[in-house]
Amino acid sequence: MKILAIDDQQLILLSIQKKLTEAGFDVCISETGDKGIVLYEQFKPDLVIVDINMPGMSGLDVVKHIRLNKAKETPILILSGNTDEQIIIDGFDLGINDYMKKPVSLNEMTARIDRILGIRNLPERKIPVKTNQMLQQYCVGIVIPCYNEEERLSSAVFQQFATENLGYHLCFVNDGSTDNTLEVLNRLKEGNEDRISVYNCEKNGGKAEAVRQGIQHLAKDKQFDYLGYLDADLSTDFRDFDGLVRTLENSEFKIVSGSRISRMGANITKESARKIISKTINMIIQTILGMPFKDTQCGAKIMTRDIVGPIFEEKFITRWLFDVEIFMRMKGLYGKDKANSLICEQPLKRWIHADGSKLSMKDSVKIIGQLGQIALHYK
Repeated sequence: MKILAIDDQQLILLSIQKKLTEAGFDVCISETGDKGIVLYEQFKPDLVIVDINMPGMSGLDVVKHIRLNKAKETPILILSGNTDEQIIIDGFDLGINDYMKKPVSLNEMTARIDRILGIRNLPERKIPVKTNQMLQQYCVGIVIPCYNEEERLSSAVFQQFATENLGYHLCFVNDGSTDNTLEVLNRLKEGNEDRISVYNCEKNGGKAEAVRQGIQHLAKDKQFDYLGYLDADLSTDFRDFDGLVRTLENSEFKIVSGSRISRMGANITKESARKIISKTINMIIQTILGMPFKDTQCGAKIMTRDIVGPIFEEKFITRWLFDVEIFMRMKGLYGKDKANSLICEQPLKRWIHADGSKLSMKDSVKIIGQLGQIALHYK
């Protein structure tokens, strides 16, 4: 049996195609409504899956074309993050067969398709692998800067996350590593090229430039609603990062930043010396910023794509303190009060200091001078 899937986000489309092909269906995909209509006439599918919010021809326009213009009764399943009640009602009024709200599991999607088509098992269907694969409401691009991380990269953890969370794309940026980091990264992406990529910087430019180049690289792909970055050592784990994304999805914030401030019920560990230094540096940062944020330096942040251009267009003036510069640039763009309302600092439930940190005690002393540079530059 043949299925046509229409969605403007390639991550979603390829995940649907892979799952349904494994389930024994013949699957054709389209990234626009217009092309989807052409494929509908040529492919003559037994079922259509379509997203609502697409540029140009919307999902409801596709439904209207099939139901009103062509007077066809082809089953239609809407798979969308749009939760507007009137939109859902309009869809059923036009004659859709089912409406699934993202996030949703691919197993549930397949079960609903079977029900709509009135089938239990296709002869050629393989027994599905029991994986908890979810389609998120939004597509998220995550930059993971890497410098000499050969010994610390948790390849299995990254691969598992990419396999189970289908709305995420992990972009590893090799920052001119002198060990075998690049080779490790290239092996890591094998078999997951749609969801894992490697961006190679031949020369080491520091974390700030690695993140900036990675974000700019991902921003060229319009399918990403949100862009962010995460440390390669996973001191902030994916469960907490996903929590930052959920906050951004359900708010008017432009940036959601993790915070390692200790609180009841959270597992936050640091080396004692680093803890003292961090507190001192944070006090200086708060004074310079004049903003209420307690932990600007946490290496886990997610943001809406509309602020990427003005925030990441110019190089940062420091190699390590670019997080502070991001806050300063937000203040310059929106004014202090507005910037405060557009940034959310969300406490992490877990944060563990990983051995092998690139930041030495000597670097900590240099930070004080760099903070002075930031204060003067952004004055």
